[in-house]
Amino acid sequence: MKPMQEQEKEQFIFADLNLARRLERTEGHTNAEFVETRARLTPESGAQWVEVAGTYAMFDGAESMLTQTFGLGLFQEITNVEMDAIESFFRERGAPVLHEISPLASAGLLALLNERGYQPVELTSVMYRPISREAGDLPAPGNDQITVRVVEEDEHELWARTATRGWSEFTEFADQIHALSVVGAKRAGASSFLAELDGQPIATGGIGIHEGVVLLAGASTIPEGRRQGAQLALLGSRLRYAAEQGCDIAMMCAQPGSTSQRNAERNGFRIAYTRIKWRLA
Repeated sequence: MKPMQEQEKEQFIFADLNLARRLERTEGHTNAEFVETRARLTPESGAQWVEVAGTYAMFDGAESMLTQTFGLGLFQEITNVEMDAIESFFRERGAPVLHEISPLASAGLLALLNERGYQPVELTSVMYRPISREAGDLPAPGNDQITVRVVEEDEHELWARTATRGWSEFTEFADQIHALSVVGAKRAGASSFLAELDGQPIATGGIGIHEGVVLLAGASTIPEGRRQGAQLALLGSRLRYAAEQGCDIAMMCAQPGSTSQRNAERNGFRIAYTRIKWRLA
C-alpha cells in the first residue's frame, strides 16, 4: 500500500486549461440536453442551442436562467465574426446576450467584451474534486434515518414538486422553478436523486455526466427537512454513483463565499476558478 502522501499527490488535479475545458464542456453538455428536452416537451418554446467556435449558445426562453453561452473563448479564439453570430442568435429570439466565462479563456476576450459594450453582472465559484471507486474519503451519511435513491421514470413530478418546495421562500419564481425541475428530471441522460426521511421525500439532487466529469446540481431541501443531513447523504450517494459510472472528477458551482461553497469545501472540493457572467448592455 502506498503512503498517504503519495496517494494525495496522485489524486491532485491542477486547475489548468485542460481542467477548465472539461468542467465547462460538462456544464454546457448538460444544459444542451436540458434545452433539447424542453424543445421535445414544449416545441412552442422555441428552445434551441447552437455551437459557434466551440461555444455552446443556449436559448431556453427569454427569461430562463439557462439562456446564455458556455465555453466562450475556451476552445477556440473568438473574433468579432463569431461574436456577431452568437449575438444574432439571442437577438433574433428576443433574449438578452449573456456569457459565463472562465478566466482561463483566451486572453484577448476581455478586450473584445469591453469593446462591444459588455458589463460583468455575476460571479460564480466553479469547484471540483477527484473521485474514484477506491476513494475512501467520499462523504458518509450523518443520519442513518435518511435514505437516498434514484427516482423512477414515473416519479419525475414527485421529484419536481419536492425540489420546488425547497425554494418555497422564493414565491415569485415558483412557477419557473417547477417548470425547470420537471424538464431537468426528464432530461436525457439525467439521474435524479431523492432523499427520504421515514419514507417521505425531503430533498433532491441531480447530476449530469460527460466524459468522466459529473456535474452536481438540483440541490433542494424542503423547509421542514433542513439541518438533518439530507444534502450530505445526497452528496455522498451522487459521488459514489458517478464513480461507479467511471467518473474521475466531480464539479459543482456556487455563489462565492456562500454556505454551499463552504459545505463543498468541507467535503473535499477546491475552487478551480471564479467565473464571471457578462451581459451585453
